[in-house]
Order: sequence, then C-alpha cells, then structure tokens
Amino acid sequence: MSGKYARRDRVSGLLRRELAVLIQREVKDPKVGFVGVSDVEVTRDLSVAKVFITHFDPSQVKESLGALNRSAGFLRVRLGEMLRMRSVPELRFYHDDSVERGERLDQLIETAVQQDKPAEDNADNASQNDQEANDKEG
Repeated sequence: MSGKYARRDRVSGLLRRELAVLIQREVKDPKVGFVGVSDVEVTRDLSVAKVFITHFDPSQVKESLGALNRSAGFLRVRLGEMLRMRSVPELRFYHDDSVERGERLDQLIETAVQQDKPAEDNADNASQNDQEANDKEG
C-alpha cells in the first residue's frame, strides 16, 4: 500500500467522523433532517470529498441534499478550524441508496420464500402420500 493511498483513507475516515458530528450539531437548516454519513471518498489530490449520506426518510432526500450542498462552505470552514490540514477538500454530498436497495432485496427474498412455502408443503404432502401408499402395498 502506498503512502498516498493510506493518507486518503485516513483523511476519508477523519472527514466521515467529523462531518457526522458537525451535521447533527451545527447545521441549523431543518431541511437537512435526520441523516447519517455513510462514507466519504477523497480524490487523489485531496481537493474534493464525495460525502455519501443516508436519510431515514427517503421522501426527503432531495431537500436534504440541497440543504447540505448549500451548507458545504460552512462545513468546510468549520472543518478547517477543527482539523490540522493544509487545505480542506471541497465537499460534495450524494445520496447513498444502499440501505434502500438492501431493504428491497430483503423484501424480494421474503416474498420468494413465502411463495416457495406452499410448493414445499405440497411436495411434502405428496411424498408423505407416496410413502403411505408404499407402506400399504408392502
């Protein structure tokens, strides 16, 4: 692992932790809502940070992203005051829909399992009937 890659990882982790706290405590815009910072990806030159957020109300995601992107300058200044970095990356906020996709997959799996249950019950009944028929013949 190269030193620059390790630095990117450290900066990403640091930004993720600090942004989660700053967003909850210092961003006063009610349109932000209840969000969590799921990941931060920093470019090689550390000039831009993609901040991925999850929102607990999927219908409010667009409003939250707009509010966060409007607050990006404020957050960047606050990070600059808190962190010992030569320059703080430009912050760009994106929606992380992995939670919603995971929930959707869970629903699909549950539906498939429920649909397979009657087929399994019928197969079990058929094999039990076959066994009973074999027992009577023998």
